[in-house]
Amino acid sequence: MKLLDYDMSASRGFLSCFEIVDIDLPDLFAPVLQAAENLSGLMTTGRVRHWLEQLPALDLVDWAANAPEEQVRIAMVRYSFLVQAYVWGESDAPTTLPANLARPMVALADRLDQAPLLPYSGYVLDNWARLDRNAPIDLDNVYMVQNFLGGADENWFVLIHVAIEAAAGPLLDLACDLVEAAKTEDVAKATRLLEEMDGHWDAVNAIFDRMPDLCDPYIYYQRVRPYIHGWANNPALPDGLIYEGVDKYEGKGQVFRGQTGSQSSIVPSMDALFQVSHENDPLRAYLDELHAYRPVQHRRFIEDLREQSKLREFAIASGDPALREAFNASVEQVARFRTRHLEYAASYINKQAMNGTGNDTEVGTGGTPFMKYLKKHRDENRAQVI
Repeated sequence: MKLLDYDMSASRGFLSCFEIVDIDLPDLFAPVLQAAENLSGLMTTGRVRHWLEQLPALDLVDWAANAPEEQVRIAMVRYSFLVQAYVWGESDAPTTLPANLARPMVALADRLDQAPLLPYSGYVLDNWARLDRNAPIDLDNVYMVQNFLGGADENWFVLIHVAIEAAAGPLLDLACDLVEAAKTEDVAKATRLLEEMDGHWDAVNAIFDRMPDLCDPYIYYQRVRPYIHGWANNPALPDGLIYEGVDKYEGKGQVFRGQTGSQSSIVPSMDALFQVSHENDPLRAYLDELHAYRPVQHRRFIEDLREQSKLREFAIASGDPALREAFNASVEQVARFRTRHLEYAASYINKQAMNGTGNDTEVGTGGTPFMKYLKKHRDENRAQVI
């Protein structure tokens, strides 16, 4: 396995290999880009739907099928923000997404084999740029390009994820090397790689620890979270959302999962590498379903890693104390990451007062109860030590 085979790199991990500001879209997208770039202004009028309904109804079926993938992904970023703003940008959710948004959104999603709403890839992985092109992808050098309302809290929430994804790049590169080390039963190499992985996990977890620096739990809950919900298990859309003018949906309400950090491929990749398994429960079923919301190449990476990794079996069979210690240290680092996620779920969501339909404190933006099962999965992760 090599990261290059999945359009990935050690310096960027699952982040896009391009930066959104470098990708130009054809002139027909000009009104869409104008609306997207002024989305916070449209939303603060209190009648964002009025403005978005005036956008031209672009027929993107042929364009999306043939355009370079990076252009399609950038168009997906812009349209998916507009779609979310249309649905959640006013006090009551609509039952129908108008054709001028629905049809382009579905055309783009079909090309990318993703769901036609805001995905984690559009919210985070493709939605960043560096201020200094000669400097790394660090928190002091990146900015969020497409926003909803904007502001430090929204930006920081996304950029923490961007920085984590970049810092995780070396972990994924090491994962590929560890698969090979286990295959060749190279104890010394596997031990060295795992010890190196432990250091990179320190960097990832240090970034995650900084979430409260500029993202306040109250602001997150009131001004960031409401716009990233989907239309699955959401009481505001009990029958889903009708995509007007999309023949294949036959006028029926569609239920799709909302954007969530659980769509990040980092932890599933580590579970695949370390051969971590989770018992059947609602969260596991949800995460299995969520796999289809990831970019195709990221799905393939996780699936190949899951199929090829025999690292845990090798570490046990080797009987080598140093290898086992290094293996356990990295497993514990993933558990530490999960613990921090659990703490943030409690402080940023569970402890916040309920605020309107569709912002349920017990249900994640992906549309599933989370607190109980996050703890369970963290504990199952930690139980994989040898």
